[in-house]
Amino acid sequence: MAWRCSGATNTELITNLFKNGLIKDARVKEAMLKVDRAHYAPSSAYEDSPQYIGHAATISAPHMHASAAESLLPHLAPGSHVLDIGSGSGYLTAVLAHLVGPSGSVIGIDHIQPLVDLADANMRKSESGREMLASGQVKFVKGDGRLGWKEGAPYDAIHVGAAAAEHHEVLVEQLKAPGRLFVPVDERGQQYIFVIDKKGDGRVVRERLFAVSYVPLTDAPGA
Repeated sequence: MAWRCSGATNTELITNLFKNGLIKDARVKEAMLKVDRAHYAPSSAYEDSPQYIGHAATISAPHMHASAAESLLPHLAPGSHVLDIGSGSGYLTAVLAHLVGPSGSVIGIDHIQPLVDLADANMRKSESGREMLASGQVKFVKGDGRLGWKEGAPYDAIHVGAAAAEHHEVLVEQLKAPGRLFVPVDERGQQYIFVIDKKGDGRVVRERLFAVSYVPLTDAPGA
């Protein structure tokens, strides 16, 4: 499917993803159209494939970013507060910021300072990105994403962009009620996407969706 979705421009890439059903929601399509992937991927920006960004990290394939955004979409209303763990290049952080609007906010957290700096620099390549950073709508911080980011909690939605070795209950604790967590988890050597909902009454419901292959959520190199 990837070869059918790749394009020569950002518009062509997103249009092809929508045409082939890998983006289903018009809100997600519009948000992804507003974020030029060439500002975040060092090469082959408009291919529907992951790209290496250094420090043993990747920017996920666009269809996976679309899947994450659509899974979280019921909790990405204007004004929502979001945590993006393993923010890497900053691409999905920017897409999520467009979905929650100027009245919302997104915190991107990574455990490697050069990636925190990279995400900030990437966002500054566009006028909208510079405005989001200047207003505080988006900020990038260094920290252990396995612990979430308590300073900004609670969150309407949490996205995890690397595979966790276990279900980290601290992330669920940092969700609002209602709130949703999107996280890849390694179970006996196979990674699966889980959507974890904290209901309005505090009940937690876990749903396993599909198999994936993500880089692991680990300590920083040399830590």
